[in-house]
Amino acid sequence: MLIPACLALTQVISLPRVTLAPAHLPSAYHRSLSGHDEWLPISLSTMFSARSEFFAGIKAEMPILLGVVPFGMIYGVLALDAGLSALQTQAMSFIVFAGSAQFIMAQLFALNTPALVIVITAFLVNLRHGLYSASVSPFVKHLPARWRQVLAYFLTDEAYAVTIIHYRQKEESPDQRRFKHWFFLGSGLALWTTWQISTAAGILAGTLIPESWPLVFFIPLTFIALVVPNLEDWPSVLAALTGGVISILAFDLPFRLGLIIASFAGIAAGMLAESLRPSPKIRRIESEN
Repeated sequence: MLIPACLALTQVISLPRVTLAPAHLPSAYHRSLSGHDEWLPISLSTMFSARSEFFAGIKAEMPILLGVVPFGMIYGVLALDAGLSALQTQAMSFIVFAGSAQFIMAQLFALNTPALVIVITAFLVNLRHGLYSASVSPFVKHLPARWRQVLAYFLTDEAYAVTIIHYRQKEESPDQRRFKHWFFLGSGLALWTTWQISTAAGILAGTLIPESWPLVFFIPLTFIALVVPNLEDWPSVLAALTGGVISILAFDLPFRLGLIIASFAGIAAGMLAESLRPSPKIRRIESEN
């Protein structure tokens, strides 16, 4: 993951510059991000679209960052208490860069769970990113491979939330459509920077907290705080209840396999409940009657 992060830095440093073409040609010479030379009409929007999109992405992410900071700090504190070193804790934020997965990985590490089970659990927790990728793919498929690699690394819940809205907005000009991926980069980089700094702050705070404090107990409390507000319909409630009950019943299984079984059971229950729901059209007709 070091490569995508370094590529992101080079992308920011190499924000497009436009130079004037020879006087006899009414156009500006511009080397595109894909490496091809193109002739573009001279316009202020062309010269500044990439920068404006990049900083617009940062601005759109700012309100969300206020909620990210405390969770990053909590992760830093709890990961240390779970037995991870300061370097391992920070490295996980840098490499994994997925808050919910990091919390659960820290908890499993504290329980001496086998590495394979930790990896599978983290994979299941992050399956939603496959849906994000499918949703964003039509908007970025034209980009060079290096761009897609960088943006894939920065694809998180918070970055996706603001970016997909921006992508689906009607473009005001061809230039805006051309540089929308800079918005994606700006939002993702803002979140990444905040997460790394807040993790480091949590590590620092964790070294000052007495070891007698049972901070690992706050990990499930954190997940409860994340999950409960999102239980907006009965399929999601059924999925959460099923997963919770199965995890308790299967707690004594070897290699912590109960957590994986509970995850699949919760997913299956949610999908079954969703399939039994009336379609949105039928629900609308029933509400009108």
